[in-house]
Amino acid sequence: MKIILALYCALVWTIFTKINKAYSLNILGVFPYEGKSHFFVFETYLKELARKGHNVTVISYFPQNEPIKNYHDISLAGKLKILEEVFPIKRSYWTIIQIPIFVVNSGTQNCKTLLEDKNVQNLWKAKSKFDVVVTEQFNSDCSLGLAYALNAPVVGLTSHALVPWHFSRFGVPFNPSYVSFMLLNGGTKPTLYQRLERTIVDTYLRIIYKYFSQRVDQSTLAQYFNNIPPLEVLGRNIKFLLLYTHFVHFGSNLLPQNVIEVGGYHLKNSKQLPEDLRKFIEGSPHGVIYISFGSMLKAASMPRDKIDSILSALAELPQRIIWKWDEKTLPRNPKNIYLSNWLPQNDILAHPNVVAFYSHCGLLGTTEALYHGVPVLAMPIFGDQPANAAAVEESGLGVQIELKDITKESLLKKFKTILTPEFRAKVKSLSQAWLDRPTSAMETAVHWTEFAARYPNFTFRSAAADVPLYQYLCLDILCVLLGIPAVIMLIILTCHLNCNRKFKQSTGNKKTSKNE
Repeated sequence: MKIILALYCALVWTIFTKINKAYSLNILGVFPYEGKSHFFVFETYLKELARKGHNVTVISYFPQNEPIKNYHDISLAGKLKILEEVFPIKRSYWTIIQIPIFVVNSGTQNCKTLLEDKNVQNLWKAKSKFDVVVTEQFNSDCSLGLAYALNAPVVGLTSHALVPWHFSRFGVPFNPSYVSFMLLNGGTKPTLYQRLERTIVDTYLRIIYKYFSQRVDQSTLAQYFNNIPPLEVLGRNIKFLLLYTHFVHFGSNLLPQNVIEVGGYHLKNSKQLPEDLRKFIEGSPHGVIYISFGSMLKAASMPRDKIDSILSALAELPQRIIWKWDEKTLPRNPKNIYLSNWLPQNDILAHPNVVAFYSHCGLLGTTEALYHGVPVLAMPIFGDQPANAAAVEESGLGVQIELKDITKESLLKKFKTILTPEFRAKVKSLSQAWLDRPTSAMETAVHWTEFAARYPNFTFRSAAADVPLYQYLCLDILCVLLGIPAVIMLIILTCHLNCNRKFKQSTGNKKTSKNE
């Protein structure tokens, strides 16, 4: 009997293994951007693919510290400096001009660093076979050329909302009258001035990306491969874009079927806080306000008068404060503020005694606040933060304030708004709605990745992505509708003028005859 049972178990295990192997994919992840906050999102997704039995090879600047089953690193670590705390907290039109230049310059450097790497070169020299390539869609399309050389379908990933050069690529309508623009204020209800701003900045960004990113990357790829199609064409052939947003936060948008919202898949269960931090939070009878301006911004670079205004406002509140601060001390050395240059943000926001989050409105932190139902005071600085902050206010997750508008009084007013029981109850309800999905964000992301690998010859992009601009804007229809009446009017006017001229000639001839 034992022998029969053992044989039965062996048979079941063999069948299970074969089935598992049949569904196991060979996946290449290409993440050539050295931004830690971006990769932090993708890492959770990549580990989940590996956990499900897929063979995952990851090119990035962030290799795993300890080996993970089915997860293999091609490390670029040390080739470029990791981007952390590199931007001052300052906002102006000059920064809006500079940031896109920085983004495309870093993208072209990322492309060169990626293709120069010997281990990356071994992929195409060894003719490695991959079922699908998953890659970030941000500052470069270089990875699309690599995927083409490897003859693999592509799934794009973002850690933010759509950037301007993605709208036409995926056939997503961009109308500055109601579509939020990531670098600028106004959300879905912009003023006339803000609509003009969007139109000008959108044109600027598209031109910068086309001529200073795509053309340079195309030239870099040509040094390694023959006959790589135009990168914009490869961009339009991306099978799916896994977009790190959700309509409960950002509102409704007209997204085609190959753009899938998966906002929130990076979130993990909270862990136990360090003992000193836990005691600080739980020892506050009125709760705790958490302040962080992310890993890219230097909080201490704020103008001194703004820091003084913030400290004066916080001194008026009964809550304790936890502040991610990049220096050892704050002016005045306030005793109710816990300072650290690194904090376990998700674990802090998960604590029920944390009652508000004062943030630059990066999408990761905003998503974590939404997940845990913590009201947000948003102070956007650059990048996608203005659009995120507008969505925070429009959705009811929080309120926003501009850096230039910060005074003790204005800040107190904003804090008192989000700290009311009514506001906090509304945020908890919003959090429940955000969590209420037919499948989780991670399950959705994994499903469409596997789908793209199973059906590599199918493309589901919107027809709008292939329509010429004059047709997309209906200029030809406009020409016909305006042209026909114009021609008719021209014919009528010409006939009228001819008749009038003949009448005058006839009248003139009659007068001449009478005079004779």
